[in-house]
Amino acid sequence: MAFFQKKLGIDLGTANTLVFMPGRGVVLNEPSVVAVSEQDNKILAVGNDAKDMVGKTPDNIIAYRPMKDGVIADYRVTEAMLRYYISKSLGRWSFVKPEVMISVPAGVTSTERRAVIEAAVKAGAKNAYVVKEPILAAIGAGISIYEPRGHMITDIGGGTTDVAVISLGGIVASTSVKCAGNKIDNAIIDYIKKNYNLMIGDKTAEDIKINIGSAVPVEEELSMMVKGRDCLSGLPRSVEIKTNEIVRAIGKELRDMIQAIKDVLQETPPELASDIIDRGITMTGGSSLLRNLPELVLRRTGVKAQLAENPLFCVANGTGIALEHLDTYKKSIIAKR
Repeated sequence: MAFFQKKLGIDLGTANTLVFMPGRGVVLNEPSVVAVSEQDNKILAVGNDAKDMVGKTPDNIIAYRPMKDGVIADYRVTEAMLRYYISKSLGRWSFVKPEVMISVPAGVTSTERRAVIEAAVKAGAKNAYVVKEPILAAIGAGISIYEPRGHMITDIGGGTTDVAVISLGGIVASTSVKCAGNKIDNAIIDYIKKNYNLMIGDKTAEDIKINIGSAVPVEEELSMMVKGRDCLSGLPRSVEIKTNEIVRAIGKELRDMIQAIKDVLQETPPELASDIIDRGITMTGGSSLLRNLPELVLRRTGVKAQLAENPLFCVANGTGIALEHLDTYKKSIIAKR
């Protein structure tokens, strides 16, 4: 019956959850959002269906994200979300209990780690393993993590920025800051409220970041019409926003991220630091797609940075590779139930 032994890798993110199935690749990529009805606390929708409800729900339905800063904030809802993703990914094999590998931020505590494992086992996993995100991101980005060389990886997601130096299969120095894509969106919301008296929602802020955002000022600015609600009159109104305004709006958040990279560089042993100068920093995670972010890293740290291929999928692909070669990666894998 070995054929039925299903394996799933789950990149359980603050913003999106990706499920990877060995042999098939990423089979699911949905927002980490759950819609719950307030009266009877019932779960109404998960993933894409729930995200469409964010900011548009009547009072009796709450759409919220059970993951905060990369860790479980609401246990029951996370479990329900995992169950939905596991059964949706397995499809007609959903009666088989899969082995599941889940990514956790580098700075996660042992209690938070246990919470993830328990939620996965309760949601229908046969075994659950958790691995730190920077290691999975490195594997997924095609870095051979077992060589005696220093590799620096910066994984910027929705809730956390994980920075780590990896050598000989382990993390030599790392930090995890709770400043990433979501904080950037919030900074954009605050900026537009303060400067234009216009209220916009999370989704609009994210669209602005993706369409015209940049990490460094540019000569040829992009612009975008932003629609929202006027704070004074309460009526809908639209304004035009340009790229360099967004650069100013998110400056503090970018400084926090760069500081995290600097902190790890300062902790890195000199031999590995020289490898990193040669190799540069590999950037993964959805928020690393912000325009000119590698350029900002180079300006602030003096180390060149490059985006991994498919930065969004690095962690998910890493879980898949690690699942196929469990024995090889045994020592990076933590906690099995």
